[in-house]
Amino acid sequence: MIVGAIVTLPLGYTTTKEYAELEWPLAILLAIVWVTYGLVFFGTITKRKTKHIYVGNWFYGAFIVVTAMLHIVNHASLPVSFFKSYSAYAGATDAMIQWWYGHNAVGFFLTTGFLGMMYYFVPKQAERPIYSYRLSIVHFWALITLYIWAGPHHLHYTALPDWAQSLGMAMSIILLAPSWGGMINGMMTLSGAWHKLRTDPILRFLVVSLAFYGMSTFEGPMMAIKTVNSLSHYTDWTIGHVHAGALGWVAMISIGAIYHMIPKLFGRAQMHSIGLINTHFWLATIGTVLYIASMWVNGITQGLMWRAINDDGTLTYSFVEALQASHPGFIVRALGGAFFATGMLFMAYNVWRTVRASNPAEAQAAEQIVVVGAH
Repeated sequence: MIVGAIVTLPLGYTTTKEYAELEWPLAILLAIVWVTYGLVFFGTITKRKTKHIYVGNWFYGAFIVVTAMLHIVNHASLPVSFFKSYSAYAGATDAMIQWWYGHNAVGFFLTTGFLGMMYYFVPKQAERPIYSYRLSIVHFWALITLYIWAGPHHLHYTALPDWAQSLGMAMSIILLAPSWGGMINGMMTLSGAWHKLRTDPILRFLVVSLAFYGMSTFEGPMMAIKTVNSLSHYTDWTIGHVHAGALGWVAMISIGAIYHMIPKLFGRAQMHSIGLINTHFWLATIGTVLYIASMWVNGITQGLMWRAINDDGTLTYSFVEALQASHPGFIVRALGGAFFATGMLFMAYNVWRTVRASNPAEAQAAEQIVVVGAH
């Protein structure tokens, strides 16, 4: 499927749907891969030896089931050749289903699964129980109930019926509550363990990722408000919002999880270099802040320039003038991205050195201890 995507997309074989560009044969392959993944996951849950299912697995399960549902429904189409198909939906209905899919691809692919990681790795790294197990269950059900309704906020001021736009806006604002409930639950898990942030850069990655999660899930509902959206939509502000989630939340929680797991998998007491993890943390944090702050400034600048009009009703600025005003922000964004990418290279080196120095016998012994402990 990945090879097919690499070949077909540059050749222009595309559905033209955002996040859903792959033509129908590859879309079917992706569905098969994902359903197989679901069978492996739920088969493992079925064969478990304990009655209890930890809440992290609830999030993983929703992540797998809903992502499959979104993909299959949005990709319903009529093939006319091997490389061309037409959507099963038409007009505004097609747009609404596309953004039901598109926003929830973010919600269930890039949020729910990573919240499952948060509920496992934050308590593990902090060596503290989750602050409130009850809150984690409320967080789960509220999130999956509300998130699925928020997609129409991508279609403000379009041909979509006004009631649907308003419903999407209202649900987006309400979504702030469960999102912040999860963020607070993760943060409060550090009660009595905040001092560990001074010496543990892995925990720092996990906690800062929660801060970015809280920030981007406040920003999203705010941008869904119609009056705010009239300024922010189609501008770089949206790019900044996406990367607050993608770099600050998804990447950082993943980085912290990998740093936590690698030594355990390869029989090491810790990563090869704690100093390199520290360096990576500051490069990632500074890079993310530079990236998103420059896009906020660019986005507000663009929105204000695009809506400025002269007394006679003509536009005050041309698109090219708005682009020229955005140029400094693009430079800062490139710098932030370079910082972040450099940090990932440090991580790759650190992981390589840790794995190269691994002790298979120690790793096997540690695995046996874990298995016996679980039973």
